[in-house]
Amino acid sequence: MKLGNPRVRVPETAKADEVIEIRAMIDHPMESGFRLSNVGKPIAREIVQSFVCEYDGREVFRVTLHPAVSTNPYFLFHVRATRSGEMKFTWRDDRGGMATHVARLAVTE
Repeated sequence: MKLGNPRVRVPETAKADEVIEIRAMIDHPMESGFRLSNVGKPIAREIVQSFVCEYDGREVFRVTLHPAVSTNPYFLFHVRATRSGEMKFTWRDDRGGMATHVARLAVTE
């Protein structure tokens, strides 16, 4: 399955040194590989393997996921707004698929 629709919430603006809340989610069934189909055959594993957030080119958040993570993985984390720049979000699955989303953050004095 192709990685689904990423949904991200980043404030449009923040004051310098303010700690902001970031929310990120992607549509994905997160099939563990442990379940059986209705005819008793194993359902192939297919999970989002990693999620990374970069802020102005620097990695600020990274997570490695495992089969026990539920459908549509959701992350809430905080970042200190130091300068205006792009926030890039990248999800990768265990079959080589990748989804990205870019948001712009404007930092004011």
